[in-house]
Amino acid sequence: MHQLTLAEIARGLADKKFSSEELTKVLLARIAQLDPQLNSFISLTEDLALTQAKAADARRANGESGALLGAPIAHKDLFCTQGIRTSCGSKMLDNFKAPYDATVVAKLAAAGAVTLGKTNMDEFAMGSANESSYYGAVKNPWNLDCVPGGSSGGSAAAVAARLLPAATGTDTGGSIRQPAALTNLTGLKPTYGRVSRWGMIAYASSLDQGGPLARTAEDCAILLQGMAGFDPNDSTSIDEPVPDYSASLNGSLQGLRIGVPKEYFSAGLDPRIADLVMASVEELKKLGAVVKEISLPNMQHAIPAYYVIAPAEASSNLSRFDGVRFGYRCEDPKNLEDLYKRSRGEGFGPEVQRRIMVGAYALSAGYYDAYYLKAQKIRRLIKNDFMAAFNEVDIILGPTTPNPAWKLGAKNSDPVAAYLEDVYTITANLAGLPGLSMPAGFVDGLPVGVQLLAPYFQEGRLLNVAHQYQLNTDWHTRTPTGF
Repeated sequence: MHQLTLAEIARGLADKKFSSEELTKVLLARIAQLDPQLNSFISLTEDLALTQAKAADARRANGESGALLGAPIAHKDLFCTQGIRTSCGSKMLDNFKAPYDATVVAKLAAAGAVTLGKTNMDEFAMGSANESSYYGAVKNPWNLDCVPGGSSGGSAAAVAARLLPAATGTDTGGSIRQPAALTNLTGLKPTYGRVSRWGMIAYASSLDQGGPLARTAEDCAILLQGMAGFDPNDSTSIDEPVPDYSASLNGSLQGLRIGVPKEYFSAGLDPRIADLVMASVEELKKLGAVVKEISLPNMQHAIPAYYVIAPAEASSNLSRFDGVRFGYRCEDPKNLEDLYKRSRGEGFGPEVQRRIMVGAYALSAGYYDAYYLKAQKIRRLIKNDFMAAFNEVDIILGPTTPNPAWKLGAKNSDPVAAYLEDVYTITANLAGLPGLSMPAGFVDGLPVGVQLLAPYFQEGRLLNVAHQYQLNTDWHTRTPTGF
């Protein structure tokens, strides 16, 4: 059962081959047996899962149907779940139980999805390796000595190891797509505003976006269908109709215009990954796509712009964690100032502290114009580059990451080296565009992903291209040894 995709689970439940309760028990047992090797979960919710599974079985018995009805999933541990610890991977929120459900959690629960637990993540979603979590690093099931990518590394590792068929993640600068690439999954960052951020603990409010992680584009379509939609509780949610993503999977790629930016193939890209990217281009050409070289001239400025904007927003968002209202509080504070300083100093880890300091500096008097304002102007130039490119092509294709997964601890002493792993993914967040990573091969036994970008609200186009690619390749079917 653990090898079934979401689509196969939906068919199996509809055909009464097994019940949601039976499937849930199998997967909970598998998590208990295998997750100690991976550390992909922070909290397991066995009682909730079994209650939801029984309810889903009852709904099916009463004639209800639906692709997510009875399907087991997990949530990245920054989606608030009522009465259950929502830690954001941080000591600061280790004792926090959310008093309400995030919109994404509520929508998926209403669709009948079964929540198995909350997955590990980089602290406050800050990281590219899932090593900054208060609960310890997550291991990559393809090589337990390697990172799974971050910050949605727990969700990625759990799905890749077949502990469950799909999970939610969030993407601020590549945090769905990058771990998807490093663990041989399909991961989708929707258009900014497509999925509600209400109840999703904020890192950088103008960049964060929730999305699905699964083994196939077909499964991502199913999960995104349950997540997407307008939410009046979220002022950044966009009131745009949600299409039937599954219905668009089988469109022809004949005449599809694919752009390959020349800037992607610079000295920082592993040449073996470049070869796999071009191999995927050839595969899509066989399906009728037309390929041309394009240019994104301001891409070189993306990393410095992102690492001003994101920390600036983080320093503002994380100011609420002060030891007063909720979360961690230091022991025996001498006065209010001591309470603030020690609660934040003890509650936040080094990476979070680093980004808060950078952000506070960028927003400080005398530096705002030089750093934050300039970064926002670069952001507009990057968006303009994409708008010009999409006048010529339908999608943009390139590598998801410059390198395969690296060894645990290898970049801990050099944060900038880890930041550079996001070079291909952060531009989509700066511009608010949808992006998808799909499996495209292996380097030294480690998975490699190819990234697709599309115009606003064209998630269906991305899923269609990825699905057609997956019908003609088998990279996404490979399973890590031992899982």
